[in-house]
Amino acid sequence: MKITHTLALAFVACTASLLQAEDVKPLRVLLVAGGCCHDYANQKEILKKGIESRLNATVEVVYDATKSTKPLFEIYNKPDWYKQFDVVVHDECAADITDPAYLENILKAHREGVPAVNLHCAMHSYRWGKFQQPVKVGDDNSHWYEMLGLQSTGHGAQLPISIKFTDHDSPITKGLEDWTTVNEELYNNVQVITGKALANGTQVQKTPEKKDKDGKVIPAKESVNEKIVAWTNEYGPKKTRIFSTTIGHNNATVQDDRYLALVTRGLLWTVNKIDADGKPLPGYEAKK
Repeated sequence: MKITHTLALAFVACTASLLQAEDVKPLRVLLVAGGCCHDYANQKEILKKGIESRLNATVEVVYDATKSTKPLFEIYNKPDWYKQFDVVVHDECAADITDPAYLENILKAHREGVPAVNLHCAMHSYRWGKFQQPVKVGDDNSHWYEMLGLQSTGHGAQLPISIKFTDHDSPITKGLEDWTTVNEELYNNVQVITGKALANGTQVQKTPEKKDKDGKVIPAKESVNEKIVAWTNEYGPKKTRIFSTTIGHNNATVQDDRYLALVTRGLLWTVNKIDADGKPLPGYEAKK
């Protein structure tokens, strides 16, 4: 009798869980893409499809096709532009947007609790002053970097990057395997402000033996460069969850299943809809 009662309770609990999962509304994701130096026309579609095929999510894309370092997104000019979204994916390359009021309206969303996912050139956006040097928290030119949790200002040549996960306990990285990208840009780390590293990237650059103008042999040289390439941050008074990765210059990387797994897990973490093993909570899996 007790066994039957226990089974009945388990059945009711399972049925309730399934019904609750079916009632879960899709995550409302805003993807902002555009600006200099990248194939955003295609990457925005790769990301939209990649997220929606892996999660119960609806991705709305805001795109600027100007391909300049000053992409302007009209949505950012609206006072409550973020109210209808659960998370914002920043995939813009806006190095020369230096209007503090414009930036303030972007950051307002994240200070008020809307999570962010920052991809690649988003790290090199909204900067001014002596940004090549470590910024001081609270200074006029530090605000975007404070949201990111890490300051980066540049990169070297495009070469393969060996990705090594350094935090194996995070649900974002749990069970993910290290991999090596195609030619990619390894962004520098000027300083870690409040970010928590998830993965490092290593590039090896080889210079062949050569002769100088006087015929003297210059030996071959190999240089190894290692930087943080993925991290999390908690931003502002509400400790808004922020996930960032500097990887993602070329389309081959953006459409790589390993990259999309990292990005979608990072997104799930920001909205607190991920379990300890990196899987979506019930109802947030992709709808079949």
